[in-house]
Amino acid sequence: MIKTKPPARPGSAPRAPAGDEAFASLYDPSLRWPVRRAWLELFVREGVQTALGVPLERLLMGAWLGHMPGHAAVERLGLPRRALGEAMGEALTLEVHPRELIQSVRWGPIPRRKRPSSVTFLWDGEWDRHRGDLRFSSRYNLISELAIHRDSLTQTRRFHELASRLAEGRPWQSHQQGVLLDSRPRILTYLQAYLSFLDDMAEHGFNATRGKDALGVAVSRDGRLLKINRGLHRLAMAQYLGLETVPVQVRAIHRQWWQRVVGNAHGAEALERLRIALGQCVPESAPGLEGETLLAQDFRWPAPRS
Repeated sequence: MIKTKPPARPGSAPRAPAGDEAFASLYDPSLRWPVRRAWLELFVREGVQTALGVPLERLLMGAWLGHMPGHAAVERLGLPRRALGEAMGEALTLEVHPRELIQSVRWGPIPRRKRPSSVTFLWDGEWDRHRGDLRFSSRYNLISELAIHRDSLTQTRRFHELASRLAEGRPWQSHQQGVLLDSRPRILTYLQAYLSFLDDMAEHGFNATRGKDALGVAVSRDGRLLKINRGLHRLAMAQYLGLETVPVQVRAIHRQWWQRVVGNAHGAEALERLRIALGQCVPESAPGLEGETLLAQDFRWPAPRS
């Protein structure tokens, strides 16, 4: 039998890198060092980026913008993402209807050696052909089940999954969130926290500052938006609620689309052409190579919550 503990007092938990005050009662002292290690890893990674990565990227971006020697090599390598983001500013933030943003990049079928680098803005390869339908994702299933079974969360699949792990003696934990689910009450508290996020969004709308990262998207070779990165729970909530728009940030584009919209332009002129073209981008709706239609024809969004 697994010995369980009551939830800790709210406010007793040290903040984890991806933690939220709603998870404070789910912290356990056994997570103290794993959480500190997660903070150390984040500190080192961001320290290296600040001290070395960002200055180098700005130098390379400056060379490309100024058409200086080596500018062609900078573009060939993919253009530095963060420095390009600084140059483009708000032009990389688009407003989309969340229920139209249903296709995401599936990294699973793509070998790691063929995946594009997160530090570059121009991506080569077949990544945009591998897609998953977010309407059938684990995140959307979780949010919709929480809303449907809000008065009896033990009926959700996620509760049964977490309870099964508990019964097997391997309770779910997250060093990034600072969460340990080693009792049924803790599991219910964890699920209730996500339900509270959903209700808060229903009442106050989408808060772009709530999550650690913006909702990232990439532009395919066809000029369509595909979901990448984090924020999938927040997007699922916006989809379930039927919000009119959410802000998304373009983190990468396919090189083939870049070449088509930029043509022979370089530097500032190329970025201006990109800015204009981004304004015409819409979310992808068609499935990818895997042809994952699932039961899409029978799928129905719930009525928008007002």
